Amino acid sequence: MTKLSILDRSLVRQGHDPARALRDTVTFARQAEALGYHRFWVSEHHAVPGVAGSAPTVLASAVAAATSRIRVGTGGVMLPNHRPLVVAEQFGVLDALYPRRIDMGLGRSVGFTGGIRRALGHDKQDAENFAEQIEELLDYFTRGRDGVHAMPAEGRKVPAFVLAIGSGADVAAELGLPLVIGGGRAEEGARRYRERVKGTPYVIVAANIAVGEDAHLLQLPEAWATAHSRTRGVFPPLRPPEEILSMELTERERTYLDEALRGQIHGTEEQVARRLHELVERTGADEVLVTMNTYDLDRRLDSYRRLISLR
Repeated sequence: MTKLSILDRSLVRQGHDPARALRDTVTFARQAEALGYHRFWVSEHHAVPGVAGSAPTVLASAVAAATSRIRVGTGGVMLPNHRPLVVAEQFGVLDALYPRRIDMGLGRSVGFTGGIRRALGHDKQDAENFAEQIEELLDYFTRGRDGVHAMPAEGRKVPAFVLAIGSGADVAAELGLPLVIGGGRAEEGARRYRERVKGTPYVIVAANIAVGEDAHLLQLPEAWATAHSRTRGVFPPLRPPEEILSMELTERERTYLDEALRGQIHGTEEQVARRLHELVERTGADEVLVTMNTYDLDRRLDSYRRLISLR
């Protein structure tokens, strides 16, 4: 059966603070492990009011400490924001503390505003050298680079994954690394990757999936927050779907909301099982990374429980 994993972005909920969101992520990881999910990944976002996950390796350490079996990693560390040596050292520490459980998911995004990029000390052109940055990072796990040795990373085997944005699928193929891809480009990107990859292909497809009665309502809070960010410039805390349904949206807001909801999978167990099978067939996915988040944590857990039962 196709493996199921989870990406949690530590989204803030209305009435709660970022610290609560981070604690909720750790609790969710324990629940995911008990349910039988394969991996639990956390993300990197900077200066976003509604997203608490800004330091993925720190949060991954807390998740790994709170669990015992599930693989833990990042989806991902945005490599252009960091020096490869520092990233290698961080993952070396994680793997030394939690051996054979750590994944190193790597993305090429940079801060989404000029101010954030300046604060990080990087700019858009830093993403152009993504492949070279990965190669430097991987060198620190083997022989070092220019006489510099990353401790305790050197000699440790931490699997690296490439998050596909733009040319990411080609980078993964060239370096012979597993690919993580989602959205409307998943089928095309996965096909191109399999045609070009040097070595054995491995494809993880990210998808927003909700299971249960009125499952589509579970996906509304994050979709609305995404639409709000497109029209107001700020990703806000998640609100209850009932509040969102009562809002009077502008035509522009409605367009962005519909766009955010497009391609998501939801429905009864039977409906989701069928669409999940179709997704795997279309993309050749070896694994599905589930990204669904919502306002109500109990309803979120129920959806993930129903989803894992479909295997």
